[in-house]
Amino acid sequence: MNSTPVQQRRLSDEIVGRIETMILDGVFRPGERLPAERTLAEEFGVSRPSVREAIQKLAARGLLLSRHGGGTFVSDSLGSSFRDPMIELLEHSPDAHRDLIEFRHTLEGSCAYYAAQRATEPDRARLQAAFERVQEDYLRQGRISRAEEGRNDALFHLAIAEASHNAVLLHTIRSLFDLLERNVVTNIGGMHPHGSEVRDKLLAQHEALYRAIMDRRAEDARSLACAHLDYVQEVLSNAQDEARRVERANRRRAPA
Repeated sequence: MNSTPVQQRRLSDEIVGRIETMILDGVFRPGERLPAERTLAEEFGVSRPSVREAIQKLAARGLLLSRHGGGTFVSDSLGSSFRDPMIELLEHSPDAHRDLIEFRHTLEGSCAYYAAQRATEPDRARLQAAFERVQEDYLRQGRISRAEEGRNDALFHLAIAEASHNAVLLHTIRSLFDLLERNVVTNIGGMHPHGSEVRDKLLAQHEALYRAIMDRRAEDARSLACAHLDYVQEVLSNAQDEARRVERANRRRAPA
């Protein structure tokens, strides 16, 4: 029987596979600088030339970028499907805001569910830090910008996605991060003028979601993530309805 000889896999290909997995797992993020070749060689237990060959292969595929004298970076174009000008286009469409919240329902509900099941101790530590920043923002009301508050809110949701240990969910969230952050900032602007009751409820919802994940209550975490977004949509819809009523009333002429 004739058979094709089995070819031994090159060591550099093994290293390529390791680095690819680390990118997928979010260990190396888009735009992030990789450790030095020497450090990678020690971590993988291989020679520096093998690491260099692996980096060259990944660079040829567009996953890594080598900058002369500046090191090697994960390409910052990875997962860039929803970058400008798409963000600007979606940002100015009222229907797109509703569509994004609906999409976040599916995405963030699943992230919360899997995070509750799979979060490791380092994940839990990062999630705790992210939630504490959200709490601090609440206490700094009047002394914090919408942009900063929106970013910390979005980073809390990103920490949940990282804890889900689902590469597709994580990289979808990351590719949408700019859009998500701007959506949160816009939502904050539309909700906070409605008083401290709304703000208090939003913080309570974030805390309930955080506790469910930390307590590993997966179904509760999914339900709470979706209930939070339902509330956001409800408040924003009511605000839009009220604004339309005010506009309509202002257009009416006063009786002669």
